Amino acid sequence: MGRESWDVIVVGAGPAGSAVSALLARRGYAVLVLEREKFPRYHIGESLVPGILPLLDQLGLGDQIDKFGFVKKNGITLRWGSRPEPWTVYFGEVGPIEHAYQVVRSEFDYLLLQNARRLGATVTEEAEVQGFIFEDGRCVGVRYESGGRSHEARARITVDASGQGHLLGRRLGLIEWDEGLRNVATWAYFEGGEFFVGRDAGNILIENMPDGWLWTIPLHDGSKSVGLVAPASTVRGRNAASGETLLEAIEASERTCRLLRSARLASGFRTIRDWSYRCRSFHGPGFLLAGDAAGFVDPLFSTGVFLALNGGSRAADAADRILSGRREEEAAGQEYQDAYGSFLDVVFSFVRYFYDASKDRELYWGRARQLVDPFGRMTVRQDFVYLISGLGGLPVMELPRAESILQRPEPAEQGAAV
Repeated sequence: MGRESWDVIVVGAGPAGSAVSALLARRGYAVLVLEREKFPRYHIGESLVPGILPLLDQLGLGDQIDKFGFVKKNGITLRWGSRPEPWTVYFGEVGPIEHAYQVVRSEFDYLLLQNARRLGATVTEEAEVQGFIFEDGRCVGVRYESGGRSHEARARITVDASGQGHLLGRRLGLIEWDEGLRNVATWAYFEGGEFFVGRDAGNILIENMPDGWLWTIPLHDGSKSVGLVAPASTVRGRNAASGETLLEAIEASERTCRLLRSARLASGFRTIRDWSYRCRSFHGPGFLLAGDAAGFVDPLFSTGVFLALNGGSRAADAADRILSGRREEEAAGQEYQDAYGSFLDVVFSFVRYFYDASKDRELYWGRARQLVDPFGRMTVRQDFVYLISGLGGLPVMELPRAESILQRPEPAEQGAAV
């Protein structure tokens, strides 16, 4: 068995793992990334929020992502609440970040991982982590298999960014499931059909249904990602993977079916247990948890990639403070958990509230104010946009200047006429 020594081992090369490894390698640390799959690889979660743009700039990827050709997403269009007509909000209402992206994740994640390599991280793909090594209660590394050989790698800090595999969280019994958000997601890809035009052309459509909600996302390859998130209890006993539940929901919808009336199914159906959870602790002796390995919240507001990149960035800062001796390990870990976990808790709270689709939209906006703007510095509509943009989860140094967002005029209701 080969033995290796590193400053940091990162398990998983998704957005969280790629971010933490890139930032630490750039600071001069010896970083090993272990990824089970071979990139580029398929992944769901194509709709992003504006809060990722400062994080991409931090990684040195802002210009490259902007020029890649991904669909620019100026806002979201919702058919949700007590009134039947769709409504649209724009990220520019709380500027200065006026757009996000709709991405093909295999391409987007590959760019992130290649950036980590470019900055000096050692990446081993098709590496199966078989266990974490603990000595005297401290995580000191991992055992993994690669190329038919067993390896033992040791590090001063191990970061679990293994996504919904949450390898270390499962081993340590840290996972707490959200009983109110036990859902199943089923999706497929369509070609053709219609979509919004003008400023709304890149918007995601979110449409509430009696049992769950539908998403429709336009992608730069001309396809549309279309999916249904529904309570596990409503699909129990049905074969979600057959696509039956998704196709029935599309047919019963008011707006989604209009967008797809001349479209054709261009893929098979995929399904995943989309159960929300978080770990009781995101850190411990010798380890940090980041991205979905720390917690996963329902994808209603497309916050997954933002939470992963933000968690990776904050985990890199915590690891740097520990490794450099600038901060005691327990204190740095707790500061990381407090900063990262606080916005995760906000998203959990808001998603639970929003799932009651019987309310007037102004009540959703008012709930956003309670969570992110209790002193009323912005209008309630701006509070809603600010929350779903992810801006409230960024470090203070990354936040847009207050005078650039306060009391911007609200746009006239428009868009989503399809």
